[in-house]
Amino acid sequence: MNQPMVLAENVHKSFGKLEVLKGIDLEVGRGEVCCLLGPSGSGKSTFLRCINHLEKVDAGRLSVDGKLVGYRQQGDKLYELKERETAQARAEIGMVFQRFNLFPHMTALGNVVEAPLRVRRESRSGAIDRGRALLDRVGLGDKVDAYPAQLSGGQQQRVAIARALAMQPKLMLFDEPTSALDPELVGEVLDVMRGLAEDGMTMVVVTHEMGFAREVGDTVVFMDGGVVVEKGDPKSVINNPQEERTKAFLGKVL
Repeated sequence: MNQPMVLAENVHKSFGKLEVLKGIDLEVGRGEVCCLLGPSGSGKSTFLRCINHLEKVDAGRLSVDGKLVGYRQQGDKLYELKERETAQARAEIGMVFQRFNLFPHMTALGNVVEAPLRVRRESRSGAIDRGRALLDRVGLGDKVDAYPAQLSGGQQQRVAIARALAMQPKLMLFDEPTSALDPELVGEVLDVMRGLAEDGMTMVVVTHEMGFAREVGDTVVFMDGGVVVEKGDPKSVINNPQEERTKAFLGKVL
């Protein structure tokens, strides 16, 4: 149980000639909240997508809960897994995007139970019971029959969180989950994320919400230009950064 939940070792990723990740080394322990900070284009979201193999790494190794993501090792070579095997591993990693990506023709409850029914082949009654409980947990117990178009952005994002939790993941990834929301709706989503952290969920969060990173994060990682510039506990990195690039970034956003 001492092994980290996420272990990145010299991870590289390019899109054509553009090298986006230039050797990322990072550990996220079990039950930790790791907040990734940095300017647009620094590689934060790409790294997040590499964790669950939505993007394939070009070099290095990425493992979740001690298992390589999207690959198996034979000798000193890595072989890519078949999509079905990768999908099974990905099912244990919840992801919440900037845009909510809900199915517009399904109710809130329908969105939450779809993956457990189709991917995990759960019983309909069991999936519905847990789906209702999850919507209640994110403060939407009275919205089970509402369609996405009838919900605010903050409510849609909370449905998206409940949908990710419905697969009972061991790890949750958040890619700027509040950036598409009106300012007054940000708090309700962050409150749900705080609750998850208090419950011991391992989380990697790409965010510009400095208050959340300072209050909830166990580790803060500042990325720029595809590398980790600085990492440490929130008070050290946010309140007393050591690197000039970190200081310059925080000087603009705080």
